[in-house]
Amino acid sequence: MNVSRSLKQVKKAGKKRFPVLFGELFVIIPVSIYLQALGPTINTGMQSIADSKLFQTLFDHASIGIIVVNESTEITLVNQFALSQFGYSNVDDLKGQPIEVLVPMRYQHSHVEHRNNYQHNRKSRPMGIGLDLLAKRKDGSEFPVEVSLGGYDIEGKNFVVAFVNDITQRNDAEKAISKLNEDLEKKVKERTEKLEVIVEKLNKQIIETEEKDKELRAALDKEKELGELKSRFVSVASHEFRTPLSTVLSSIYLLQKYKTTDEQPKRDKHIQRIISSVNLLTDILNDFLNVGKIEEGKIQMRYCTFDIYKSISDTITEMRGVAKKGQEIKYSHAGSNEVELDPGLFKHITLNLLSNAIKFSPENSNIYISTEVDDTCVQLKVKDNGIGISKDDQEHLFERFYRATNALNIQGTGLGLHIVLKYAEQMNGKITCKSEIDKGTEFTVTFLNKY
Repeated sequence: MNVSRSLKQVKKAGKKRFPVLFGELFVIIPVSIYLQALGPTINTGMQSIADSKLFQTLFDHASIGIIVVNESTEITLVNQFALSQFGYSNVDDLKGQPIEVLVPMRYQHSHVEHRNNYQHNRKSRPMGIGLDLLAKRKDGSEFPVEVSLGGYDIEGKNFVVAFVNDITQRNDAEKAISKLNEDLEKKVKERTEKLEVIVEKLNKQIIETEEKDKELRAALDKEKELGELKSRFVSVASHEFRTPLSTVLSSIYLLQKYKTTDEQPKRDKHIQRIISSVNLLTDILNDFLNVGKIEEGKIQMRYCTFDIYKSISDTITEMRGVAKKGQEIKYSHAGSNEVELDPGLFKHITLNLLSNAIKFSPENSNIYISTEVDDTCVQLKVKDNGIGISKDDQEHLFERFYRATNALNIQGTGLGLHIVLKYAEQMNGKITCKSEIDKGTEFTVTFLNKY
């Protein structure tokens, strides 16, 4: 029901009429009928009794409370629905009473001020927009209401009509709906929180599963690599060990035949061949052991300060014994002699690069080694004039067991440069290679200077 539509004075065909809301029925009532219904004091006999009875019937059977007050704010007219709303049985109980009799005591003072203001600015409007209005029953109990007001004048007298709607049931329904919504929101929140916990657990399980999967895949890849390493080891070992072992056996067999003193030079020659072959076998085994340590992460770093110039000089002295005929190793150094690296790993890098330079360079050629130390880095260079390395081979040069295509007929395991790379990385260094076929090769190893 639209209780906000209030009584309004209108003019039509020269007669004054009032629109009155009765339930869902909007009725235009002639002023004369309305005046007749207001009582003997304003009943001038302008209309018939039949019209008065029609109004009274509509007024009494309206499904909304209707209260009329005069300019003194005294109640002059109340319909049956309003009497029922406020708990009264007789119109006379309210007639002549101030309108505040229907207002809770704590609001009466402010209500007087509000209705006085309305009297000075009367117009049809809802009362208490945005407020929770309360009305008082005869027994003192209170109930929520909606009120629409309308003002009009009759023969110089002011009247106000109020349409009162009890909204208790609607408020209860709204509270029930509000509570239902709160309960629903609470359940949704609880279930959302539970779902979030479940999702979080699932995410953790997914992450854990992915991590375990990565670990398993890494372990599987490691196992495959180790399997390949073992297979390559067997293959390389069977090939690389054959030549030095054959040399050892043949030299021992020949030594047995050289029994006289004048054959000592021949014996010395074969003894030297045995020593060289044993050294070669030792180097091959060391390469395999070093690769195994690298793969297992067992390389232990031992940083200390040492003299790089002395370290290189000692290594060159050792390597001169295995150099080819006419090969010369030339060394130059610039900067400070003191560096802080792992001396064992650094010496292995130097030995390997020098060994390769000797192996892949011809007789009567020069091999150049240089070191340079400044405030930021330590640099080692080894350059030869040997067979060189192709561009394609350089891309795979530091892979395990890789042999350049032009070096397949030269003895080697293909592990040396791989080990050099790993040792350099262990000391936060890097290695680069510049080479051309038949024009030699230059390796450069660079480390940060910690000293």
